[in-house]
Amino acid sequence: MTPTQRTLKYLRDDGWTPDIVERSLPGKKFRIRRDYFNCIDIIAVRPGETIGVQSCGQAFAAHDRKILAEPKAFLWLCGNNRLMLIGWRKLIKKRGGKLKLWKPRIKEYTKQDFNVATVEKPSIGIVCRETE
Repeated sequence: MTPTQRTLKYLRDDGWTPDIVERSLPGKKFRIRRDYFNCIDIIAVRPGETIGVQSCGQAFAAHDRKILAEPKAFLWLCGNNRLMLIGWRKLIKKRGGKLKLWKPRIKEYTKQDFNVATVEKPSIGIVCRETE
């Protein structure tokens, strides 16, 4: 099972209706995977809420840096949406035991996580400030 499949199950179990928005594009030698807004693999909704989720395996820190460096991630949050990184790792169930289970590591982002004071794109109607 892939990290994306685990994340889909996790979201469904939590009452979300998720769908994959990551695309696979043809390349010269291999296929290229492209995330929505360069940082979202899954979009999930439930009444009154929308969340964008980046899912990964062991490379949690690298994905965290990728999200924080992406200006479109900040714009996603300006739309009153939520943004989350879910990384999957195998952890021992009980101290001293051998049984390992897949557990999520979750980080939810806010506008304050980004080093951006104001984003203004009047041509497309976006004006977002951290204090909103």
